[in-house]
Amino acid sequence: MVQITILTQDGKATAIDAAPGTRLLDIVQAAGLPMEGTCGGAMACSTCHVVLGEADFDRFPAPSEEEDDLLDITCGVSETSRLACQLVITDAHDGLKVMLPAEVRSLLF
Repeated sequence: MVQITILTQDGKATAIDAAPGTRLLDIVQAAGLPMEGTCGGAMACSTCHVVLGEADFDRFPAPSEEEDDLLDITCGVSETSRLACQLVITDAHDGLKVMLPAEVRSLLF
């Protein structure tokens, strides 16, 4: 198992044990944390936006052009923003810290 820490908008840190090969979107939602993921991971909505620390950002392959395009229209985006549906966790991600952004555009509410 890989340990990931999720920091929510209110500053609460939640440690999660995740199985390698699992998408970050699925991990966060299974933990009951506030992540919408309206499109179910089809990379069509950007409601699974997360912010990674600079060192953690470099631990993943570069985002695709399609992901970059979606991030361009995402609220509260930063230089280390990614879509959780595009981040597959591996053993190399043990100790990963992920921040849920303060500003989120919900398509359901």
